[in-house]
Amino acid sequence: MASVSLTVNGKAVTADVDPRTLLVEFLRENLRLTGTHVGCDTSQCGACLVHLDGAAVKSCTTLAVQASGGSVTTIEGLAVNGVLHPMQEAFRENHGLQCGFCTPGMIMSAIDMVNRKGPNLDEHTIREELEGNICRCTGYHNIVKAIAAGAAAMAGSEVRRAAE
Repeated sequence: MASVSLTVNGKAVTADVDPRTLLVEFLRENLRLTGTHVGCDTSQCGACLVHLDGAAVKSCTTLAVQASGGSVTTIEGLAVNGVLHPMQEAFRENHGLQCGFCTPGMIMSAIDMVNRKGPNLDEHTIREELEGNICRCTGYHNIVKAIAAGAAAMAGSEVRRAAE
C-alpha cells in the first residue's frame, strides 16, 4: 500500500491505496466524487479530466500517488455556495450538453483553455483545444458556443472580483 495525501476540492484527504490506483479510481471509488467519468481508459476521450495543481490532466492515466502532495479540483469543486462556475452556467444556458457524460470533462477542459489562452477564444481555437475531448452525442456546435460564452463570463467575473 502507498499513502496518498492531497487536497481535493479544497479539503485535505489522506488514504492508503494500491500504488497502481488511478486518480480517477481514487476520486470515484474512495471519495465518491462520481462527476469524473471513465470513458475509455486510454486517455482518448477526456471524460476523466480534472485539474491537478491548476492544470488539466486526464485522471485515467494519472496514478493517485503521482497526485500526492497536490491539489485536485473536480467538477464537484467548481460551484461555490450553490452558485455554478461561469463555465458551468454557460453550458447550461447554451445547451452545451446532451446526455451529459462528457460534460464534466468538457467543462474542466474549457476552464483550463481559458486559463491558458485567455477569454478571447475564436471558434477555431476552441475546436482545436477540444481535440482531446470526445462527445458522442453532438456536433459540438453548442459546446463551442458554451465555451465562448463561458470564457466571456469568466473574464467578467474576474473584473467583478478585482473591483470588490
